[in-house]
Amino acid sequence: MKNKHEVWVFIEIRRQSIAEVSFELLSKGRKLADRLNGELKAVIIGHELKKLAEKTFTYGADEVLLVDHPNLRLYNTLPYSRVMNMLVKKYEPRIVLFGATFIGRDLAPRVASYTKSGLTADCTDLQISDVTYLKKEYPELLLQIRPAFGGNIVATIITPDTKVQMATVREGVMEMHPVEKPAKIKISEIPFEPDPVDDLVKIIEQHQEDKKINLKTAPIIVAGGYGMGSKENFKLLHQLAQTIGGEVGGSRAAVDAGFVEHERQVGQTGVTVRPKLYIAVGISGAIQHRAGMQESNKIIAINTDPDAPIFGVCHYGIVGDATEVIPKFIQAYKEKLK
Repeated sequence: MKNKHEVWVFIEIRRQSIAEVSFELLSKGRKLADRLNGELKAVIIGHELKKLAEKTFTYGADEVLLVDHPNLRLYNTLPYSRVMNMLVKKYEPRIVLFGATFIGRDLAPRVASYTKSGLTADCTDLQISDVTYLKKEYPELLLQIRPAFGGNIVATIITPDTKVQMATVREGVMEMHPVEKPAKIKISEIPFEPDPVDDLVKIIEQHQEDKKINLKTAPIIVAGGYGMGSKENFKLLHQLAQTIGGEVGGSRAAVDAGFVEHERQVGQTGVTVRPKLYIAVGISGAIQHRAGMQESNKIIAINTDPDAPIFGVCHYGIVGDATEVIPKFIQAYKEKLK
């Protein structure tokens, strides 16, 4: 049965666990479904995941569409896209959300192409609104909001002429909130029939490496930009982070300059973070960077340029040279610990 008010979230499985980005999308999907007076459904593809599927109800799912088969134990493009193509084509949900991960970026375009659905990548916000476009009214459209033109503007994208609207969302962009009253568990099992085409690509071995740096969970982040001047100066930020129990981050410009590793990049093309304290040092505050840190609880900015955009989003601003200010920060904190 086709439902114009259903919101679907593709649940990504990593090492037999649900990826955090899927819980984040369920939380956002719950709000979108409520705005549409519709239902939120989680789509799970894999093997022996029924117990895991129950966790999606904690984050707002009304129902789980479960496709369970031994052939689906590991993510494989051909069978997974075939399953999603079949489900989206058959039920035509109003909205389908994917994480902007390696898997989501591989799967979503294939589904959009096959089902002729609209798709916007790397969204930073999603809203529902009535839209007038070319003198025609479109009720309850999905507004897909993302930075564009190198991050110089924020674009709102609509796909008014498609039945299904799809989007990928980067990890950490949406806040993850368990619901107060989860719906009664309802898991609908969808039969899976293997196809010879599925075997065109076989997974022989799979190797995964844990992230050594996890900025998303760090309560304090000391981030540096190109204004730090050199990799040598970045050592000051590592000293400060070590002193106050934080992690070191960096802007894209600092990463491109080789001052800091890519794993520590904060911003539109890096990680989105919400720490209790974010110290931005030598970062001008371009929109690409602000998109990844502006929801931090407290922001301290240190920059030699009093007109730097970062001062427009910080709670406390210091105009000064980081090589002079940071040592004073470290000394002051150590004095407090005595």
